[in-house]
Amino acid sequence: MPYFDAASGAPLHPVARQALLAALDEGWADPSRLYREGRRARLLLDAAREAAAEAVGCRPDELTFTSSGTRAVHTGIAGALAGRRRVGRHLIVSAVEHSSVLHSAELFEVTEVPVDRTGAVSPRSYGDALRPDTALACLQSANHEVGTVQPVAEVAAVCREAGVPLLVDAAQSLGWGPVEGEWSLVTASAHKWGGPSGVGLLAVRKGVRFSPQGPADERESGRAPGFENLPAIVAAAASLRAVRAEAAQEAVRLRELTARIRSRVPWLVPDVDVVGDPERRLPGIVTFSCLYVDGETLLHELDRAGFSVSSGSSCTSSTLTPSHVLKAMGVLSEGNVRVSLPFGAVSEEVDRFLEVLPTAVASVREKLGAPTPSAVAHEDSLVVDALGKRCPIPVIELAKVIGEVPVGGTVRVLSDDEAARLDIPAWCEMREQEYVGEEPADQGSAYVVRRIS
Repeated sequence: MPYFDAASGAPLHPVARQALLAALDEGWADPSRLYREGRRARLLLDAAREAAAEAVGCRPDELTFTSSGTRAVHTGIAGALAGRRRVGRHLIVSAVEHSSVLHSAELFEVTEVPVDRTGAVSPRSYGDALRPDTALACLQSANHEVGTVQPVAEVAAVCREAGVPLLVDAAQSLGWGPVEGEWSLVTASAHKWGGPSGVGLLAVRKGVRFSPQGPADERESGRAPGFENLPAIVAAAASLRAVRAEAAQEAVRLRELTARIRSRVPWLVPDVDVVGDPERRLPGIVTFSCLYVDGETLLHELDRAGFSVSSGSSCTSSTLTPSHVLKAMGVLSEGNVRVSLPFGAVSEEVDRFLEVLPTAVASVREKLGAPTPSAVAHEDSLVVDALGKRCPIPVIELAKVIGEVPVGGTVRVLSDDEAARLDIPAWCEMREQEYVGEEPADQGSAYVVRRIS
């Protein structure tokens, strides 16, 4: 069964498996002890740190192993802000950061930098957000949902000129190459590049003010308390070195495969929007949104067809809220499919995916149906009652009646689903109609659309 969700977690790399099994036999002892088994374990830990530091582009004594990428982010943000507490508690993040960054930011005074429709930030926006009390800025190297690569080097230069450290979440990109620019802190997670889960990296440059929070511990420079998971650390470092050796050649191959998906999907499936930057993007990720489709149902349909993919759709979230990434980009939040190809993905699997996708989308649209809208004519306007109906039903009902009003006429869609606030404007963008705005209603909201064509 083709696994196309490597951005969530890459399959364990063969080198990681070999290193893990070897380290289970050789690296089980306490690396802080002076007897033979302890010294052997210490040699493995030091070698893993040197290999990982070389891949990150830092000194070995600047790198800490943590229990996860999320823990690395939380430790990095808390420690950097504590180290600069005399400056202030103001934190800058982009609107599309990973939830681990955004959850940390909730504890401080934060400014969210917006993104454009491709999901990219502007370095000038980071400069505009800087204040005298700004203690830290955060920016992902590449987005986990749409693959857009961020201008990290340019933002790092803006922050450095202002004397503000920049923390870069490199979880999605580190397997492809080191982080560009003069960053101050970097975090990453081994399961993103084919290492075992439960290993994160935190690199803190010398000279960056950093104060570890929580009870003091003797291990990992006091930044990651507890006994190191040495076998997993060894496997993580070994697999990072292995994927880096393959990255240049593999990137060319995966870019060709994702370019094939990006170009073919709009031809094969009607009413599809391919999102994210078409050029500045990670090699293996391609994301598209299908109008009039329930995201969860589509993923189940593709799973039955033999493909494991993921979605940023609100329908696949345990919180039933739209993806904050898609919301910040202003694109459709329903019917969203993310294909993230692992190392070694083959052309035949991509071609078969493109064969089954149109049938899967058509099947979902047929199952979902298009209920007869409750429409009341008022000269050049229609009112569509979609109260109590979850997206994409309000969008479907809007699409069915937009042709019933003359050019220049309006449709008011009544909806109490939060996703409609995102999906109706996104539908207007895709179908070249004018989104007038949101109006209060007795129940929910009225979303006003003017017919342009």
